[in-house]
Amino acid sequence: MIQQKIKSSFRDSSGFLFIRDGQLFRQINKSYQEDYELLISSGLYQKLISQKLLIDHQEEGLLDFYSSAGYKIIKPRQLNIISYPYEWCFSQLKDAALLTLQIQKLSLEHGLSLKDASAYNVQFYNGQAIFIDTLSFEKYKEGRPWPAYKQFCQHFLAPLVLISYKDLNLGQLARIFIDGLDLNLASKLLPISSWLNFSLLTHIHLHAKSQKHYADKKIKYQRKISKQAVLALIDNLESAVKKLKFPPTSTEWGEYYSFTNYSDQAFGYKKELVEEFLEKLKPKNVWDLGGNTGIFSRLASDKNIPTICFDIDLVAVEKNYLYTKKNKEKNLLPLFLDLTNPSPNIGWANQERDSWQNRGPADTLMALALIHHLAIANNLPFDKIASYFSGLGNNLIIEFVPKEDSKVEKLLATREDIFSEYDQVHFEESFARYFNIKESKNIKESKRYLYLMTKK
Repeated sequence: MIQQKIKSSFRDSSGFLFIRDGQLFRQINKSYQEDYELLISSGLYQKLISQKLLIDHQEEGLLDFYSSAGYKIIKPRQLNIISYPYEWCFSQLKDAALLTLQIQKLSLEHGLSLKDASAYNVQFYNGQAIFIDTLSFEKYKEGRPWPAYKQFCQHFLAPLVLISYKDLNLGQLARIFIDGLDLNLASKLLPISSWLNFSLLTHIHLHAKSQKHYADKKIKYQRKISKQAVLALIDNLESAVKKLKFPPTSTEWGEYYSFTNYSDQAFGYKKELVEEFLEKLKPKNVWDLGGNTGIFSRLASDKNIPTICFDIDLVAVEKNYLYTKKNKEKNLLPLFLDLTNPSPNIGWANQERDSWQNRGPADTLMALALIHHLAIANNLPFDKIASYFSGLGNNLIIEFVPKEDSKVEKLLATREDIFSEYDQVHFEESFARYFNIKESKNIKESKRYLYLMTKK
């Protein structure tokens, strides 16, 4: 029997996740027994499962605990991939926030409360936000304030407000502040106009001042708060989150397909080739790198292939997610990714949150209309790209875009052409060191080529 504790699962004394013989399990410790039994007996667990708000689990009959503190072992439904808040677009973070508040409301109705409100307790499964931490529930204590209030404001409200009021890219602060954005910093970064919003004044600005005031003081007593007051707080937070809007902005890549240099015929033929290659590979899952709003990602996800569409442009990711949500698509997950600076290992001992690469490899990668951005815009040699891709996926569908293409000419318009080896021959030579090139086909009415490769 081979088993290993999940390195990120150490902060909660109630239990932890571990892998046993390739399967994911969660040990519930004796210290959490009373709360777990209340979660089940109160009907809250079944309510959350029926509304698809919480990941379901099976109780295991085996009593072979990972440690002597064990009370019960459960087997949660395993997800295709774990994503993190700094990889989500604005609406994904907003939906995760609203999910957390909805679960807190239902918990209070059943005599329980969320003891934490970390954004890392939420994932996206079958096209929607879902709560994954079964051990976040505890018995509600009459008169006690919501203990997760500060954490909710740090993990959800503050970053959402900064994105909405200031800039899309401020969501990336979650990579730095892994335990939630400091409210004092958020208050300093927000414009004066945010002080005129009562909810933001209360939950961000005054909350930050209160934290700073009491930081070095010992609180002798805590004022009791009724359940009705806690519910009013949740309602106010919910209203504040719902009112936050995606900032009006546009980007080059957010409008990419409005300015494509393909003819309709060439675009259609490219789709046919991608579908043909997917049929030959029959992949278990697909990672579409630089997938923009997901047009080509959907060629895979529409075949019920779990597909992740990564893109560096947050407007494109936002559009993709909203389209996915509107059409109730279950097999496509849009995520933010800067391929030249991907999500690293971060947190305690650099092991608490996995790097993007460590969450792979994918069965099949797609890299369409991407190679010229990496090789020319970012000065990456073909060999570096090929080597990296070989560690990310077992199969590769990749498009070569020659220098004669108008998109490449645009990249070279404002800089000296120092890319003497940017041609199809060197491209094939570099990728052939790491992949077997199975097929290459010209995309009709263009000078581009589409390749099907398998890793050596």
